[in-house]
Amino acid sequence: MDEEKKEIVEVEKVSNVEDTQTKKVEEPKKEKKGFCIASLVLGIVALVFFCLWYISIPCGILAVTFGILGIKTINKGMAMAGLITGAIGLVISTLIVIILFMFGFAIGMSDALDNIGNEYHRSYNRIYD
Repeated sequence: MDEEKKEIVEVEKVSNVEDTQTKKVEEPKKEKKGFCIASLVLGIVALVFFCLWYISIPCGILAVTFGILGIKTINKGMAMAGLITGAIGLVISTLIVIILFMFGFAIGMSDALDNIGNEYHRSYNRIYD
């Protein structure tokens, strides 16, 4: 009987040693609440100030960046909200800048074409006056 108990104790010791060798050591997750909060705040700023492109576009880029970094944490909701609001603010601001650039280009071309026609008429009138 004593020999059987010794064998059982030895088998348990050996199995405990094997368990500690095969278990992976898990590192505690670092909380990145700062990235989540910053992403959410910057996303809201980008969405609210979409008409001020010089504020909205940098805030949108930072919100998307911080949202991607913050998704790997426990607070995925705040990071996703910041990512989405930042992306929406960035897209709206970029579209506004592109549309304004296109309208400005069209108005400039229209004025340039009108001036060409006026100069032609002025030179024609000078010749025959």
